[in-house]
Amino acid sequence: MTKVGVLFIGALGYIATTVIAGTLALKRNLFPRTGMVTDLYHFEGLDLVEPGDIVFGGWDIRPDSPYESARRLMRNGQLPIAEILPFIEEDVRHVSLNLYAGTTANCGMAIERLGTGEGRGECAPLLHLIGKLRNDIRKFRERNSLARVVVVNVASTEPPLDLHPCHESIEDFEICLERNRRETVRASTLYAYAAIAEGCPYINFTPSNGALIPALVDMAERRGVPVMGDDGKTGETLVKSALIPLFLYRNLEILSWEGFNLLGNMDGRILEDPGNRESKVMTKDRILHKTLGYSPHSAVHIHYVPSLDDQKTAWDFIHFRGFLGAKMSLQFIWQGYDSLLAAPLVLDLIRLGDLSLRRGERGALLHLSSFFKAPLKVHEHRLPEQFRMLLDYIRQIRTHGGIHETFVQH
Repeated sequence: MTKVGVLFIGALGYIATTVIAGTLALKRNLFPRTGMVTDLYHFEGLDLVEPGDIVFGGWDIRPDSPYESARRLMRNGQLPIAEILPFIEEDVRHVSLNLYAGTTANCGMAIERLGTGEGRGECAPLLHLIGKLRNDIRKFRERNSLARVVVVNVASTEPPLDLHPCHESIEDFEICLERNRRETVRASTLYAYAAIAEGCPYINFTPSNGALIPALVDMAERRGVPVMGDDGKTGETLVKSALIPLFLYRNLEILSWEGFNLLGNMDGRILEDPGNRESKVMTKDRILHKTLGYSPHSAVHIHYVPSLDDQKTAWDFIHFRGFLGAKMSLQFIWQGYDSLLAAPLVLDLIRLGDLSLRRGERGALLHLSSFFKAPLKVHEHRLPEQFRMLLDYIRQIRTHGGIHETFVQH
């Protein structure tokens, strides 16, 4: 039986915890695959890795365990799936054997305050940190006899990384690493470099722009490694990408679009910091002018409400102009569990990223744009058009052949 490994950056966070618990529940047929895009009939016969053949591990900067994280999530979040934990307890506890100390190198005080002990690593040389992460990947692969490993970033949002000419090519960027220029990286940059260097598909589910700088996408293209991001599209922005075409296709002018987001988990706590919040606002707000071709007044407000825990609420107010200049409005409220919305998409991306690796695809996976708020190298943000890109990709596979088992050790 071929097993595929998944290493989470932020392995003790709610999203990773929900993916792990949910996958183990699917393995035991405790729940249907509702919410998984890859369970639609379009994907039948694609030879995607089955959830039961996935082995989990990852990095975190906190002294905790996957089991305690799952208990906390289901207790504090009042999840409707809380009763599954006794059935998967042993398997969840087993994931602890595949956990490694992460790094907080240059990812802002809000995140650095969470780190303890060796997980902080602020003073170690950059090449040393990368070497340690690469060694973790190798140990994980060897210990679990894995055919392939996918790395997924579901860690807390970092402050934006200012991009400079040295971030454009891998040669220039590696000079920065050799000279230990810490200001040119975030922690996510180091994880991504290590993953690509080890031939692992890298998925950036966070808004952190340091995770896939142009130099690393260049590196992935050269080394035959698939990558994709940024920022998983799970809630309010998902609705935006579906609603904006309505106004476009009816020639209605959007005057203002105001969004208010309330969330209470670790993500909300970190986004209280203005620097970290800036990254999130950038990916949530850019869709309007990129899709409409003009820039209405818009703002994204994010507020931390601890009592909500993993639940989140988004209220959007859309002011628009119609025939004879009449001003009208549309409002919607989106309420959901943050991690339960994200988890099936992460599992989809793991399966599709692994498929791309086996097919010998490299660089940015444009067909995965519908999963992200700010998809790499994609200017199309309308959800129907993005999903059509994914369907076209599937048709191409069916038309031109199956899977090529391509894996290059680096």
